[in-house]
Amino acid sequence: MRHLLRALLSAAPAAVLACTLLPAALPSSAATVEVRVTNVAGGKGKVNVAVCDRERFLKQCAYSASVPAQAGETVVSLKDIPAGTWAVLAYQDENANGQLDRNFIGIPKENYGFSRDAASRFGPPGFDDAAIEVRDGTTVAPIRLH
Repeated sequence: MRHLLRALLSAAPAAVLACTLLPAALPSSAATVEVRVTNVAGGKGKVNVAVCDRERFLKQCAYSASVPAQAGETVVSLKDIPAGTWAVLAYQDENANGQLDRNFIGIPKENYGFSRDAASRFGPPGFDDAAIEVRDGTTVAPIRLH
């Protein structure tokens, strides 16, 4: 009995250490961002959505998805987004060419929008204007196309 007790007590510090370090070794939980895009012209192309951190905002965003446009509201879900501060942008790619078409002076010809309905005045909004907090579970980001 004494040997068993001694063996358990000597193993206890290692077990406590393993239980303490295990959560750090596991991947952090990720969330789903459900983007509800409204004011969509139905049957025309796709709705493209991107979720961007501050560094990649309006550049090559880390997460993106595309679905066929549905009249009125189109819902796009992006999974495995780490919790944190993100900005969401969406546009209706009416001709399905994979890009936001612009006129000769650079103004978008296709409807677009940002999370928090961040306004575009003489250029796109800043990251802070469109930033939302993504937490574990599902975060809903409504976007109205303009």
